[in-house]
This record gives sequence, structure tokens and C-alpha cells, in this order.
Amino acid sequence: MRFLTLLSVFVLAWNVAAQERTVAWSRQPDVIYGRKLGTCLTMDVFTPKSEAKGVGVVLVVSGGWVSSHDAINGLTPIVRVLIGRGYTIFAVVHGSQPKFTVPECVEDMHRAVRYIRYHAGKFGIDPDRIGVMGASAGCHLSLMLAVGNRDGDPKAKDPVDRGSSRVQAAAGFFPPTDFLNYGAEGRDGFDFLLSRGFAAPFDFRELNPNKGWEPVSAEKRREIMKSVSPTQLVTEKTAPVLLIHGDKDELVPIQQSEIFIAKAKEKNVPCNLVVRPGAAHGWLGIDKDFTLIADWFDQHLVKKSP
Repeated sequence: MRFLTLLSVFVLAWNVAAQERTVAWSRQPDVIYGRKLGTCLTMDVFTPKSEAKGVGVVLVVSGGWVSSHDAINGLTPIVRVLIGRGYTIFAVVHGSQPKFTVPECVEDMHRAVRYIRYHAGKFGIDPDRIGVMGASAGCHLSLMLAVGNRDGDPKAKDPVDRGSSRVQAAAGFFPPTDFLNYGAEGRDGFDFLLSRGFAAPFDFRELNPNKGWEPVSAEKRREIMKSVSPTQLVTEKTAPVLLIHGDKDELVPIQQSEIFIAKAKEKNVPCNLVVRPGAAHGWLGIDKDFTLIADWFDQHLVKKSP
């Protein structure tokens, strides 16, 4: 069994409210936010046709660190909910496994936020009010942005890369958060992930000039796994986070959300964990939780009237 893609998770959620079915938006497809190895990195931008709040939400198109443009159409239920609240949505496709590893996916997401922030005026949003959300691997990548707190490189040739990739709020469903403590303290998640078909995104290699690409050492692998474990990276500057997780999830144990929220509370980061009793990795009625995410963004991204 593999991580559900966002498409397969949200296809359960077509029963959105009638008023949200009628929400109108414009869609700008295939906006190029970066290039690497001869390929283009793209996003689709959904803009409300009325009552826009000037706030952006990055929707990470990812399940099992697989990302594709085709999957965006399956995300229209959550897009409707957020567009109905006046948010501008950026459905971001990152470099997908098996070609790219998890750290490379993380870098793509940082680039996407920098691009959005640099072009905030064109998109009609406030550059200091950007949220991020996803499910499963998509939520993992969302948390990597929430804990990233990366400033730009003032010496970068590309002006996009001079900007920050900080986000101001994050939310999502059943994320892996700590690959060194996966399901229990001290349990390395590497073997489990490989047993579920995730060899490629965790196949970390380094270049040997005489032999080509070689697997990294076990010690180096653990260092990399730690570097992409959001729970290990929480600081006082982490963005407010809402997580929703089923307590019968056998693929991503609810412990992964619990330890992240515990660490966030230690650092006095605004956070909340909503537990769905009896739910596994996705559930019927997940659409009802979309409003919780919209409420979270309303609380942390929308400017309050005096």
C-alpha cells in the first residue's frame, strides 16, 4: 500500500456545500516558477473572481512525493472551499520521485514560495500573508516550509532567490514528520518506507568522480533523513500549524502528528491537532475538514478589522 496521492484522497470529497459549488474563479495554468535539469517547474494559479482577500495559499500537489499536473483537477473540492473564502490558490507541482529525492522536492517548494512572493503584486496578494497546505507527503512538504524560515540569498543572480520562502500558516492531513522516530521513539523509518515502495525518494547518492553516483553512507543517510524531518526542525519561528489525522492510520502513524504538535507547543508555536477516531489514511467525509483548514487560515492569515 502506498501513500495516497492528493487526488485519491480528495476524490472522496465531492460533496462540498452548494454555495461553494457555484464559486467562480479564473485559472492560469502552467505558470513556470523554476527550471532544473532541462525541465520546467510549474503551478496553476486559481484567483477568485470576487471578494478576494489578497491572501495566497500554496496547495502542495503531492502524494508519496509524486507530483503531477494531472492531479490538480482532483483538488477542485478544496480549491472551491478556499476560493469561497476569498483565497488565491497556487497549486504547485514539484519535481517528482522517482527522478528526484525528498530533499530535492523540498527545495522546489522553497523556490515556489519565493516565486509567489516576488510576484505577489501580479497575483494580487500580500507577500506577507502566504499559507501552505497538503495531505500526506504534501503535508510533509508543507511542514518543511512552516519550519524552514529561510531568508533569501541577497547575492543571488536570480532576483526571485533573493526573497524569503517563509510562510505564515500551514495546515494539512496525516503527514510524516520524523523519519528517525517513525511510529515510536528511536524507530528508524527507512526500512518501513522501503517496504512500502519508497526506495526512490530516499535513494540518496553522491558523486564519485571515478565511479559515478554512489549511495551515501548509513551515517550520511541518517543526517539527510533528519534534515527532512519537520519535527526535528521546529523553532519559535515556526508558522502556526493545524494537523488532522486518523488514529487508525497504519501508513503514517498518528504519532507523527502528535510528536510534531508536542514539539510546537514546547516552542510556544500556535498549533492544533484534530484526531479522527477510527480513520485511516484518508476517510469518507474528509470534505467536512476542509472548512477547519479554511478557518485556520482565516484566523492566522486574514487581517482583522480594527
